[in-house]
Amino acid sequence: MKAVAATSSRTIRSSKTSRTRRSWCRPETSRAQGVAMSPLVIRAATAEDALCISVLATQVFLDTYAPRGVSAQIAREVQGVVGLDAVTRELSDASVKVLVATRDEFLLGFAKWTPGARHELLDATTPAAELDRLYVQEASTGQGIGSALMREVEAQAARAGAATLWLTAWVHNERALRFYPRQGYTDAGGTLYTYEGVSHDNRLFVKTL
Repeated sequence: MKAVAATSSRTIRSSKTSRTRRSWCRPETSRAQGVAMSPLVIRAATAEDALCISVLATQVFLDTYAPRGVSAQIAREVQGVVGLDAVTRELSDASVKVLVATRDEFLLGFAKWTPGARHELLDATTPAAELDRLYVQEASTGQGIGSALMREVEAQAARAGAATLWLTAWVHNERALRFYPRQGYTDAGGTLYTYEGVSHDNRLFVKTL
């Protein structure tokens, strides 16, 4: 239940200098207003992003995994996985990489990935990385934000030495199950995600970089 396709399974300021800014999209036109939109920018997350990441992640998590409402178990999972304290810890962990997508300084989505992470169903001798989370706010889906974040994660993972990138998606997250194959990922079989002793069926997706 971790990786979520660009669903409800960020112009962005460069984390280095203005010379390293990368815009993934040309200015878009608002269908409603007929005016050009500012470009989407992808950059590394900073500690100052923690609050916005946590709030957006909570929104997407609940939209995806709590269609029947919020139970105590789900509330604890939200706090433990994407709560402000959890996100703050992740952003201070050098082994975890987080990218944000913004436009006009508004956070629209983010991706979290982990170099060197392995899965028991994959060849242990192949250098790999895991896409832990790919979240895009529902109002911003369909604009290529998830794909742009995915491409940047793949590029960074390849530069870090990974030969494959893998992720897991909940079997009831139909949007994610459609999204990842379109990005070139192969379904490598079933796996489980367990939290507080409760297991959920997931699918393992893998892509060769």
